[in-house]
Amino acid sequence: MTVQITPSATERAGARADPTAEMPPRWRWPKWTSLLIGLLLLGLAVNGIRRMDISGSRIAQGPENIWGFITGAFPPNIERFPNLAEAMLETLEIAIIGTGIGVILSIPAALLAAQNTTPFPALGFAVRFVLTVLRSVPDLVWALIFVMAVGLGPLAGILAIAVDVLGFAGRFFAERIEEVERGPIDALRSTGASGVAVVVSAVLPASFASFTATSLYCVEKSIRGATILGMVGAGGIGMELTPAFNLRQFDTAFTIIIMILVVVFLAEQLSSLVRRKMLGADQLRRAV
Repeated sequence: MTVQITPSATERAGARADPTAEMPPRWRWPKWTSLLIGLLLLGLAVNGIRRMDISGSRIAQGPENIWGFITGAFPPNIERFPNLAEAMLETLEIAIIGTGIGVILSIPAALLAAQNTTPFPALGFAVRFVLTVLRSVPDLVWALIFVMAVGLGPLAGILAIAVDVLGFAGRFFAERIEEVERGPIDALRSTGASGVAVVVSAVLPASFASFTATSLYCVEKSIRGATILGMVGAGGIGMELTPAFNLRQFDTAFTIIIMILVVVFLAEQLSSLVRRKMLGADQLRRAV
């Protein structure tokens, strides 16, 4: 027998008293806190437009300037291609060396940060806080700091990339370690294995595929980041791009942009190829 649940008389009376109770949440009048936050954001936006001198004449001038860049960029200038290629090679080297250092440092940092492998909870909290700080500061700011510390050149770029990768990969490595199944870990511990043996025999092998995928993404991210670090003096192709724009040599700037696009595209394809080889074609086959 089917039992139908009908609203009680009190509920029907309440619905009649408050007709908005049956309305979807998106049609209800927002709370005063939501209105206050909305007014605050609107006030910031209006103040920003007024303070930043965003005028219609400047916006109208934009298409004309972009057209000037396009007409000045064609045909691309390849007279300095050997020098630009050398700077591009330096960018790749900065990205690869910085990523390698960052990934290597991320593994012990992640083991200390993960809740299931850290020797002391307070130490794990402290390492996670440090990783958050490293990740919160943009790589361009790290480049400025290291340019001040070690001077102009690729070393500042390598250190900036390494710190940025450490903050990024350290977090994802730690999260992957915390997702490792307890079964193999408990089985090894029941045999009297030490903590180091458990990490080497159970935790790291189970996390290797995820570590590799994250590291490949870090390489792509670092190549994109390394192209602009040179704008603040941290070496690489960015040191050629900034004067090209400042001197309005748009044909040279466009050549550099094409080189960056080609390198980033090839890096993404290479990363996808390695990931496909690592995971196998069956894993990436469409499942739905």
